[in-house]
Amino acid sequence: MNLSPTGYADTFARDNLPPADQWPVLEFTTPDLQYPDRLNAATELIDVPVATFGADRPALRTPDGEVWTYGELRRRANQVAQVLVEDLGLVPGNRVLLRSPNNPWTVAAWLGVLKAGGIAATTFAALRARELGPIVAKTAPRFALVDHRCAADVEALRTTVAPGLEIVCFGGGGEADLVVRAAAKSGEFTNVETAADDVALFCPTSGSTGIPKITTHFHRDVLSIDNTFGKHVLRLEPDDLVACTAPFAFTFGLGMLVVFPLRAGACALLTEAATPAQMADVVAASGVTVLATAPTAYKQVIAGGKTHQLAGLRAAVSAGEHIPRQTWTRLRDEIGLRVIDGIGGTEVLHIYISAAGDDIRPGATGRPVPGYRATILDPDGEELPPGAEGRLAVIGPVGCRYLDDERQRSYVVNGWNVTGDTFTRDEDGYFYYAARTDNMIVSSGYNIGGPEVEAAIDEHPDVVESAVVGEPHPERGSIVCAFVVLRDGVTGDQTKAKEIQDFVKRTLAPYKYPRDVRFVDALPRNSSGKLQHFQLRKQVEGESARAAGA
Repeated sequence: MNLSPTGYADTFARDNLPPADQWPVLEFTTPDLQYPDRLNAATELIDVPVATFGADRPALRTPDGEVWTYGELRRRANQVAQVLVEDLGLVPGNRVLLRSPNNPWTVAAWLGVLKAGGIAATTFAALRARELGPIVAKTAPRFALVDHRCAADVEALRTTVAPGLEIVCFGGGGEADLVVRAAAKSGEFTNVETAADDVALFCPTSGSTGIPKITTHFHRDVLSIDNTFGKHVLRLEPDDLVACTAPFAFTFGLGMLVVFPLRAGACALLTEAATPAQMADVVAASGVTVLATAPTAYKQVIAGGKTHQLAGLRAAVSAGEHIPRQTWTRLRDEIGLRVIDGIGGTEVLHIYISAAGDDIRPGATGRPVPGYRATILDPDGEELPPGAEGRLAVIGPVGCRYLDDERQRSYVVNGWNVTGDTFTRDEDGYFYYAARTDNMIVSSGYNIGGPEVEAAIDEHPDVVESAVVGEPHPERGSIVCAFVVLRDGVTGDQTKAKEIQDFVKRTLAPYKYPRDVRFVDALPRNSSGKLQHFQLRKQVEGESARAAGA
């Protein structure tokens, strides 16, 4: 594909895009997907909405009563852009690492980066220095805007992979704090004239090897997720109040809490942390009309007797994993809520197969969202007929472009984005989920790479080796199950299991720790010595099936 002239002086991102022959096919098949050559997504996300819906309209709320209007959000985003350019010397095309829970200043920082012509690399606040290191090494950020509570792990990287990284914290006070520095700025900023196909986002994936892949997304891509799923399936209204449990680093959360509400003139309710039961109470207390979360959360709301707290919802979205039909049916039957299921991915930025309202077919994920097409591929990359099970593949206006990564070759097959999921398709074009085709463990909507957890466990001084698989779980979908071989003389008991669990929590994001630790004398291997994970999966799946039958 021919790219338009860049608006960036720092061409790092464009220089490290995959070769053109490794790109997926990109299609722009609806009027909404036609873009001018010059486009800054922040203009469309905050400046245009202020002009369209008014500066006084609420844009962001928090459960404790804080409210930012569209005008206030634009002013603070402009101030962040001024700090980046005037104080820090950001050059268009520089990368800016963002690390924070979901709060209003994170949104202002993200918009400010785009306004200034920076590339936002948003990371999970839960990640440890060990996990952040490869992301920082790969994306080479010049600056980091970090919630003061999340600064320690970023600071640690300056002694290893990022000696020149300039870190600006926010929310902690003091003259150097971003909030304080922003308050001294005028709030007037002319957005950098970026190309529509300049990279706006670096989005790390949850890599199955523990080495993250960095997806690159253009300014037009940010708008495309709204011009497809947002406008044709979600259909937010200006009076909607939207809540989502996913962090901004999870592109599902970025779309649901930033892109879609701002483009619709709606308001986002930002929660930094909440259990499913707590979120259900927040939904009821705050008057939330649209909720987006993982199937696990809906199941836990039902199990906790909180279903009635969702009765005021106009719409609900489920993503991150397939929602069980029983969960979907209970919500429909008990409170009339027809959950919008969907499948998306970091490589394609957001949801590309879904259905809403009368188009929902219970049990199916849905049909390709307008602007996308999908198919089922066999192992050779050939399309299969309806009814055949195979690899899900998709083409649309957004596609996989890993930053300088050989794994690009395996994700794109004959122009298709091949997602790592096994599906079937019926004669009417509805897609039905079957299973994951790789060794990713999907737990409560989070992708967890088994090898990454194994590597962390193996660093424990009492561990000889380990193997990690997904264990079926009625509420979380799957949990991380670790089979562990201990060194001679060490007893494998509950105390040792908790010790290993706590060890992993200190090394990796806590949600990745093994909830089930099993001590074994040896791990199954084939004649050549290769570890046989499938034998362990078969064991835990068989136990789960027997327990369900009992």
